[in-house]
Amino acid sequence: MRGLPSLSKPSDPIAEALAACRPGLVAAGLFSGVLNILMLAGAIYMLQVYDRVLTSRSVQTLVGLTVLLAAVFLVQGALDMIRQRLLTRIGASVDRSLAPRIYELTVTMPLRAPAHLDALQPSRDLDAVRNFVSGLGPTAFFDLPWMPLFIGLCFLLHPWIGIAVVVGSIALFGIALMTEHATRGPTRAVAQEASARSTIAETSRRNAETVAAMGMQMALGHRYGAINERYLEANARATDAVTTYGTISRIFRMAMQSGILGLGAYLVLSDQATPGVMIASSILMGRALAPIELAVGHWRGFTAARQGWARLRETMRFLPPAGSPLSLPPPVRSLALEQVFVGAPASSHPILHGVSLTLQAGQALGVIGHSASGKSTLARTLAGIWAPMRGSVRLDDAELAQWSAEARGTFIGYLPQDIGLFDGTVAENIARFRQNFSADDVVRAARAAGADEMIRHLPQGYETRIGEGGIALSGGQRQRVALARALFGEPFLVILDEPNANLDAEGEAAVTQAIRHVRDRNGIVVVIAHRPSAIAAVDMVAFMKDGRVQAFGPKDDVLKRVLAPQPQRRGSGA
Repeated sequence: MRGLPSLSKPSDPIAEALAACRPGLVAAGLFSGVLNILMLAGAIYMLQVYDRVLTSRSVQTLVGLTVLLAAVFLVQGALDMIRQRLLTRIGASVDRSLAPRIYELTVTMPLRAPAHLDALQPSRDLDAVRNFVSGLGPTAFFDLPWMPLFIGLCFLLHPWIGIAVVVGSIALFGIALMTEHATRGPTRAVAQEASARSTIAETSRRNAETVAAMGMQMALGHRYGAINERYLEANARATDAVTTYGTISRIFRMAMQSGILGLGAYLVLSDQATPGVMIASSILMGRALAPIELAVGHWRGFTAARQGWARLRETMRFLPPAGSPLSLPPPVRSLALEQVFVGAPASSHPILHGVSLTLQAGQALGVIGHSASGKSTLARTLAGIWAPMRGSVRLDDAELAQWSAEARGTFIGYLPQDIGLFDGTVAENIARFRQNFSADDVVRAARAAGADEMIRHLPQGYETRIGEGGIALSGGQRQRVALARALFGEPFLVILDEPNANLDAEGEAAVTQAIRHVRDRNGIVVVIAHRPSAIAAVDMVAFMKDGRVQAFGPKDDVLKRVLAPQPQRRGSGA
């Protein structure tokens, strides 16, 4: 995938998922073998009816053959049903095996991949793979190896019949190759345009209030319509290609079947074959060519699954899963940045340039500066969201990367500008959706954030469902709940990015009290601030400009330097 960083070669989750399904695939192949052998029953029945029953005029033989054929059809139907259900479960097994990794990619791609890549594409690719594996498409590939059996039997009936079937098979293979050539590009375009369409729809849904308030619906509707039109055109091209070549292959097979009947009739008239051979050869030819026709009919699904499979492999290769480092004890002493350079995901241009600072337990740092000075990038770096390009972030002298993301979550609390609440109860959001969380810990975090009383006044208190993004809450309430989430579990390092952006005076006082509470229990707080009230409880201040720390030290000393009036240059006007 272009633009993704090349990393060390990881294990192949896709190969592992397929390996886990190998017994099921072998069983499906065995069922296919038995089914293809049973497919001979129809040809044998017709051969016996025309060559034995009609000549002997034996009703008993006809009844016996018919009963046997009915039994074979019952077994064949049962095996075919079992094979299809087995393929459905193989598809579900592949999905089940890869789903955790796909979810990891969904939440990792926005942090490590270029911004233009769709984080939901791996999920759609997995759906394409599962849908194809669970459908009729794979049965064609299971049946293809048995084509030589049917062609060989046609040669046994008569060489000219075998030659005709071989010619028909080659022609259908050619149609399949043309189908592949015609569908490859449109199918890739369908995936790209579907991704773009999904992205704009999801973005519009998340920002529905902004769209409605600012009259953007019509403009975005035109944009969505243009993307949707491209999607429909690509979808039409792919569908037209499959249906066109599918129709050609079906008509060709029907013509071949009739041609074989004609050839068989000629051989009967010239005393080179019996009427039973004529009918049996038609049935065998239809069975020999059926897998190719079925493959052509399902070629679009096959192409989509193959392209999705390739994208999944490439994405997983460039975004390998995080390792499992040795479990270290939680930090309790210090935070240090040493010449840290940080850039946006997949970018080679740093936003932070050589940032260095040190904080001890019980200290709180206020980070101030103009917009686009790198403050939020610093917050993301401290939270472990963006990894440094150079330099190191250390907690108790250990690199931040030496803890897994799950482990970091136990001693880091983070309140981003984009609060990011989830559909669920207030308690679940505060507890970070951990299983078997303690109600006491939730209430303790809410009290530390000054949100306990506010939450108790909600319709169902802590059990109030807040909807996606916390839509059921006001901006200030969302901010307070998110602050409580950051304080849940009494983390050692708490990072607050614009914590008072949506708060009134009471809310700001609660933030100040929360910072003091973290300091009193010997934690470290980093506050990204634009308003002075946000850094009332800090003792250290860093002033940032152009991605660099211009000043760092005790709050009063730094503020005096930063806020001191600059002397006017001689000769400057008023």
